[in-house]
Order: sequence, then C-alpha cells, then structure tokens
Amino acid sequence: MNDVDLTGINLNLLVALDLLLRERSVTRAAEQLGVTQSAMSHSLRQLRELLGDPLLVRGRAGMERTTRAEGLLIPLQTGLQSLRQVIAGVGVFDPSRVERRFVIAAGDAVSTVILGRMLPRLRAKAPGISLDIVPFELDSWADELETGMVDLAVAVRFPDVPAIKMRRTGPERFVCLTRADHPSVGKQLDLETYANLPHLLVSPQGEGGPGVVDKALAGLGLKRKVLVRTRYFLAAPLLLENSDLVLTIWEAVARLFLQHHNLRQHDPPLELPNFRWGVAWHERVDQDPASQWLREEVLRALTGSEGGQSEEGA
Repeated sequence: MNDVDLTGINLNLLVALDLLLRERSVTRAAEQLGVTQSAMSHSLRQLRELLGDPLLVRGRAGMERTTRAEGLLIPLQTGLQSLRQVIAGVGVFDPSRVERRFVIAAGDAVSTVILGRMLPRLRAKAPGISLDIVPFELDSWADELETGMVDLAVAVRFPDVPAIKMRRTGPERFVCLTRADHPSVGKQLDLETYANLPHLLVSPQGEGGPGVVDKALAGLGLKRKVLVRTRYFLAAPLLLENSDLVLTIWEAVARLFLQHHNLRQHDPPLELPNFRWGVAWHERVDQDPASQWLREEVLRALTGSEGGQSEEGA
C-alpha cells in the first residue's frame, strides 16, 4: 500500500470527518464544529472525493455509515486523540491549575459512591476539573477507551481485551437491606427468613442468569424468589421502604441508602464471596500524568481511603 501524501490534504477535514461519522448528521456535526451546515456539506463532498466513498448514506433511521466509514471510525478517533496529546504535551499534571473534563464510564451505584467521595476533594484541590459520568456499556467500553471518548471505565467484570490495563480494589463485601419496620425481620436476619422473603435484584446489565446469592443458596439446597428485578440501583431504596423485599448489595451503597431512607442493614445469613472493582484504561494513556492522577483519585474514592489502595490485576 502506497503512503498518502499529506501535503495536499487539509487536515481540518479529519476533524470534520470524525464529527460526521460520530454524529451521522451534517447538521449536528456543523453545530459541534461551529460552522454553517453549508460549510459542513462542502467538507463532506471533499471527503467523499478524497476517500472515494460516500461515507454516509440514507437509511431508515437517518444517515448510516458505509462499510468503509465503519472501518475508519475507531482509527480516526484514536489518531486524533493521540495528536491532541502530542500538541498538549506531556509533563507534570497540576490539577489545581488546569481546566479539564474527564469522562468515566460506570454504573449508577458506583458513580454515586465515586462522586460523593471525590467532589469535596475536587472542589478544594482541583476546582477546574469536571467529571462526566456515562453508562458502562459491555459492547463498547473498550472502543471508547481506545478512542479517548472515555478516560476510565469502572466495573466488576471486564472481558479480556488487548491494550487495556487495569487495577483492582481490595475486597468489597455484600450486605442485606430491608425496611426498618419489616414485619418478618428483627435485628438479625436468619437464613430461613432470608430464603423465604421476596427479593429485589439489581442487575445493571440486565443479566438473567443466577447471581452470587442464587449460587450460594443452591449450595445449601435453597432457592430464593426474585420478585422485582431492576437495572437501577437508585430505585432500590424507594422499593424497599414500601415493601417487604430484601436486597443484597455492595456495602458502600448500602451506607448511602441508610443516610436518607428508613432502612436497616443486616449481615448476610450465608457466606457470600467478596468482589473487587476494576478501574480500566487504555495503554495509550498509561504514562499520561493526567490519566495517572484520575485513576488514583477514582481508586481512592472507591476504597474510601486516602492512599487509593488497590491491587494490580488483569
């Protein structure tokens, strides 16, 4: 394959191409770049001629990317992100003196814990830093890290993906929650009551298979009834307060719920495995001081510690 002579190409077209492919709309791409729709349409015509491909074609739901455009999307975003880092330069990152937005992919429960612990520190020591929390999507998180659309991803389970680095927290534990005046539960929750109660299950990714509680109960010859299943942790305390449901949940989230709702925490009446949060980033930013600072702050928030204690993992 012959090298392309870049001297005859307006490199601003690459920025326009990135926006066009991501937005799949001339109008929205023009708004983001701050140009007229006519100017963006002209850029699209130039790109089509340059690349010998229509790039965007009309489909049932609007404009769709061609096969060539799909193949360009991630390499283009990765290249532009690397170019931005080269221009910005790599040096000492002083969070107290910069204005920057970081994007973190995480579920609603972990993001609530992270934000609650990080915001006081950010206000005091990094007033120019802002955070954008976006959903953790199983089918796209690795691509989002690679392209720079997301700076960090936080989850319990990560598929093994090349070029992704990770650190894990120390062990976290599960606890149980019920409403404080639950008619069937006293100060302690026994195994028979736990198995017979209707359960609330929070499943952020919508998994339908047995979870850690089901497996632990099955090992004892028991089975629970999941009466309500939801993807949203923050719906849980409202459901618990107004029902006889029991919820098994990460202890850090349980503490938040207890501060604002009439609930009671119980130790699980059976042995449940601990788990570890993973914080993942692309190897491209492994030595970037800003990325290093961000992941230390997130690990500190996850563990509730000053030192950001964690264990290396994969």
